[in-house]
Amino acid sequence: MADTLSPEERSRRMSLIRSRNTSPELALRQALHSRGLRYRLNDKRLPGKPDLVFKRFGVVVFVHGCFWHRHEGCSVANIPKSNTSFWLEKFERNVQRDAKVQSDLKERGWIVWTVWECELNTRAKIEGTADRIKALLLKVKTESVV
Repeated sequence: MADTLSPEERSRRMSLIRSRNTSPELALRQALHSRGLRYRLNDKRLPGKPDLVFKRFGVVVFVHGCFWHRHEGCSVANIPKSNTSFWLEKFERNVQRDAKVQSDLKERGWIVWTVWECELNTRAKIEGTADRIKALLLKVKTESVV
């Protein structure tokens, strides 16, 4: 199946896709902030520039788009019908880079969590995810005290 857009229009649309401050990320940040949690954003000193860094807990959180980062079993993680070989290679590079970043962070002593876009597509899911993250952070905190 051929692309229905011209290369220029496709390029323009792709350039509009953001890597930071996405809607799911902003929604999660707001929910976490309302729970009294404070974090750093996209710390350039860490591999992969994690979306959220909870330094005092030693935890980083990535908010991954299901399509771009290949959320296994998710209906959003489909493969485009045009230029399939390009997309398969791109997705493979993304997955490999994600694995390397996680490995590098773990070697540095960080706990790495991934939140998927589909876990943030309703208000109830956002609130539930924020509650889970807060509970996990409290668990990490109590375990490190013991």
